[in-house]
Amino acid sequence: MTTTGTPSSETAPRTPLLAIHEAAGAQLIDFAGWQMPVRYGSDLAEHQAVRERAGLFDLSHMAELRVRGPEAGAFLDHALAGRLSAIELWQAKYSLLLAEQGGIIDDVIVYRTADAEFLVVANASNRHAALDALTARIAGFDATIVDETEETALIAVQGPAAAAIVGAIGLESEPIEPLRYYRSLPAVFEGEDVLLARTGYTGEDGFELYIASHAAEDLWRALVLAGEAHGLVLCGLAARDTLRLEAGMPLYGNELSVDTLPAQVGLGRVVALKMKGDFVGRSAVEAGPAPDAPVLIALAADGRRAPRSGYPVLDGDRVVGRVTSGALSPTLGHPIAMALVEPGSATSDSLSVDVRGTKLPARVTQLPFYTREARA
Repeated sequence: MTTTGTPSSETAPRTPLLAIHEAAGAQLIDFAGWQMPVRYGSDLAEHQAVRERAGLFDLSHMAELRVRGPEAGAFLDHALAGRLSAIELWQAKYSLLLAEQGGIIDDVIVYRTADAEFLVVANASNRHAALDALTARIAGFDATIVDETEETALIAVQGPAAAAIVGAIGLESEPIEPLRYYRSLPAVFEGEDVLLARTGYTGEDGFELYIASHAAEDLWRALVLAGEAHGLVLCGLAARDTLRLEAGMPLYGNELSVDTLPAQVGLGRVVALKMKGDFVGRSAVEAGPAPDAPVLIALAADGRRAPRSGYPVLDGDRVVGRVTSGALSPTLGHPIAMALVEPGSATSDSLSVDVRGTKLPARVTQLPFYTREARA
């Protein structure tokens, strides 16, 4: 079983694109033990490029866990909160890995890549926690799980021009234009297998491409070349964070944690209580959170002062919760935030955020803050 913990600098995994990022002048940060680009230049310019044209992201720090065997689907039905055995070949599904107590160990995307094979993609920070939990739960099932993280690169192209760019790099595959959201295709790039998925974490149209690590540089360069005609911009984790916040997508460690049940954060629909039998965490999910457990809300404000993660949320003069994610929205031009607050304040019209000692009046609104359909 893989051990947990932060790897040393000598054993820390490295994105196969690290040299390219360094040559491009990226600012690198340590993220879950990986040196990853947080930005190449301006966060705002990278964000706007994705909304208006296209952005290119290295997501090779994400964890890829391959599940194979005659009972792979039944195993995932037991281990996760969704009915994964029912998804079609090349379909993707968002799901949750729950603890016995119902808290969220991780949120994952699962792809069906063969009748008896699935790819589970977990968050980088939860790679070992997810692998350990799945390994413990696979006992008794005719299935195996293999960690392919360090052998796999993940590159994302996001934005209105994403399809034109991906379509111009010479992939051998079925036509990509008809591919629906949360579907994937097997493809080949210069002799290397690619899993091409119409998925993303930005609120825009886009694709995520999984390829062997040794072929990542060639694929990246091909996408950069194809993107020149479309204004493609290299993007880091900072832009990815503001993009996903505008799109109302939760982030593990901010909105999601092992102490939070799905119903508290609007993910009760992800748990297939009516469609499947027993699974780890079911009884706790059915019991539901405590009556006073905090719930996730969306907040919007005026001005230019941004609420940040951890800032107190007040109802009148009383602290009733904390901001989980917040920013000055580059697209909308005003502050936005998600916050976990006491249920009695979830619809209050007297909320504010303590922004470094100043009360910023905030109004409860709906998620997502931004959709490309509304923009159109």
